[in-house]
Amino acid sequence: MAAAGKYKIYDLAKFRVGNLTIDLSDGTNWKAALFQSTSNCNTLGVGTGVYGDLTNEVAGVNGYTTGGVAVAGISWTNAAGVETFTFTSPAWSASGGNIVARFLVFYKNATVNTIVKPLLCVVLLDTTPADITIVDGRTTTINTNASGVFTLSGAIVD
Repeated sequence: MAAAGKYKIYDLAKFRVGNLTIDLSDGTNWKAALFQSTSNCNTLGVGTGVYGDLTNEVAGVNGYTTGGVAVAGISWTNAAGVETFTFTSPAWSASGGNIVARFLVFYKNATVNTIVKPLLCVVLLDTTPADITIVDGRTTTINTNASGVFTLSGAIVD
């Protein structure tokens, strides 16, 4: 599989994290879902910034479940003044046919302050860009970058 791109934070997710609507230290109810090349999920200003705004998720067949897989291992680490957000790399096993996808979307599978399933970020799975194929009978893990999903940092000296 070719290299995945960088995770991009949805516009409204930045606002929701900033005003504490979305608590990134809460490691429960997070999911990763796969979307086709024809999806609008790579548009960072999509709709109201919720899962229900997205189009063309991978069909719920061949081992893929609509809505994606649960993601665990949500963590923040600090090193040299840089806060790094990361999560356990999600994986899918194809069964009965191939699973083909272009994007992965990470979202909160819950209602948060009346916002149903808010989106956090999206990643292009192959920067060519091209679809990835999870071949029937195989498992593919979408590796999270060793540097984390995203970082927060600022000046440490004047």
